Amino acid sequence: MRIGQGTVSAPIMPTFRTQAPAVKRRGPESILNRAIVLAHTALRARLWYICAMIPKAMATFALLMAIPLAHPQTQVTSGAKNSNNSGTSHSAQAQSPSSGATAASATNPAASPALRPDCQGGSCDFQPAHITIATPAPAPAPWPLQDRIAWGANVLLALLGYAGIMLALSTLKKIERQTKYVETAATAAAESAQAALLHAQFILHSERPWVLVTVVASPSVENGFIVVATNRGRSPARVIAISNETRIAVDESQLPGIPEYSPVDPELPPVSIILLPGEFTNIRSFCRDDVKGACDSEEKLRRIEDWEERIFLYGKLAYRDLMSPTEEPAHETGWCCRYIHGRQKSGLVMAGTQEYNQHT
Repeated sequence: MRIGQGTVSAPIMPTFRTQAPAVKRRGPESILNRAIVLAHTALRARLWYICAMIPKAMATFALLMAIPLAHPQTQVTSGAKNSNNSGTSHSAQAQSPSSGATAASATNPAASPALRPDCQGGSCDFQPAHITIATPAPAPAPWPLQDRIAWGANVLLALLGYAGIMLALSTLKKIERQTKYVETAATAAAESAQAALLHAQFILHSERPWVLVTVVASPSVENGFIVVATNRGRSPARVIAISNETRIAVDESQLPGIPEYSPVDPELPPVSIILLPGEFTNIRSFCRDDVKGACDSEEKLRRIEDWEERIFLYGKLAYRDLMSPTEEPAHETGWCCRYIHGRQKSGLVMAGTQEYNQHT
């Protein structure tokens, strides 16, 4: 600055150039690690806070339990003080009139001649002064150490009982949830076992033998037919019984509702035929010449030739699976055919109701 001249130049302040610190770029992995660390720190702080609040809550509960026990003693003390103060004030009031009267008589004895202490044989209105002493209230009994210990033990037992009840309720809820889980698992296991049983039965039925009956033309007899039993299953079958019957009726409705068979002759040898998968056996044959043997009179033969009545052939076949135990019931296949008698040609076709064509 120059003094004595018309101009004043301001001081030149030096300028400083500051360069902003380079910001270090952080990748997503460092940000994620820092977020994990912050979350872990916050969780630890919350856990420490919860652990610190538990003793505080217990102390507060104990203090609240102690206040009702200490409050009656305070009331007794305050009541004793009030009774003592009231007794003192009553005695002071009783003494004040007498003292005032005495002072008045001492200062001016002529003003009240009748009020004299030396009443000689006459009535005297003067009342002698008396003092009333009020018995002070008994001091509250001190709280023995044994009672304090018992009270603390009761509070502790109450807290432990509350904690035990809450723990028991939590355990019961967990047991209930576990029971539901066990019931669900048992139901799922039962359903799985049922599905496995059905699958096993399906496999068993698919692998068992199935004997079916069909009718084929006889290759050696003209207008002759053969009833054939074929094993269409996947395992061998043992044929143990074959029954055949012949009946003449107008149509299928005239047949018995349940197939009727003649009793088996016990002198006949038992049937024992093994059919491998795909094999067959002949169980009955019938031709045009057998029609006369089926008719017991010429009238019936004429009715059959005129198609007024028909000849029905039916029967059943019993068989077992070679791999099944002997105590299991045998499988049965029923069949029924109707014979068609023509003038020159004949035919034998499958017929009958469901009772005559059963498969077990």
